[in-house]
Amino acid sequence: MNNFVYEVHSNMSLRDKIDNDYKNALKSKDKNKISTYRLILSGVKDLDINNRSGPNKKETDDEDIKKLLKKMIKQRSESIEIYKKNNRSDLLEIEQGELDVLSEYLPKQLSEADTKKICEEIIKSSGASSIKDMGKVMGELKKNHADTIDFSKAGQIIKNLLNSQ
Repeated sequence: MNNFVYEVHSNMSLRDKIDNDYKNALKSKDKNKISTYRLILSGVKDLDINNRSGPNKKETDDEDIKKLLKKMIKQRSESIEIYKKNNRSDLLEIEQGELDVLSEYLPKQLSEADTKKICEEIIKSSGASSIKDMGKVMGELKKNHADTIDFSKAGQIIKNLLNSQ
């Protein structure tokens, strides 16, 4: 995505940006993107309904949508692993396409090496010494890197680091 487009989008809400991109996909008749946007928008609609009903009525905000996108990305990643094992490149391509579209709306995820480095730093600075301190380390990670770290990977890395101490 070139910078100009990003600047135009930067003051838009995530919902507006997704809506906008959906309309562009419709115009360009990009079937794969259209179906992915429909999945996202339908998920957002469900969030709206849940947020409107129930004791804590609220508007669906960017944070809610980010959580939804993360969940959708996690599902796609798990499916991709299964399809790789079963040599289903046809299905793998579809999931990968969806994953790419979903990922556009979140900050870039850190690589495994960067994640490990951050985990090591937090373990050192928090004085974590055993697996019992895992919660403390995860809490620090969530506080400072909520949008950029894959927590399922981070959890595994932290376990390995704490167990090897």
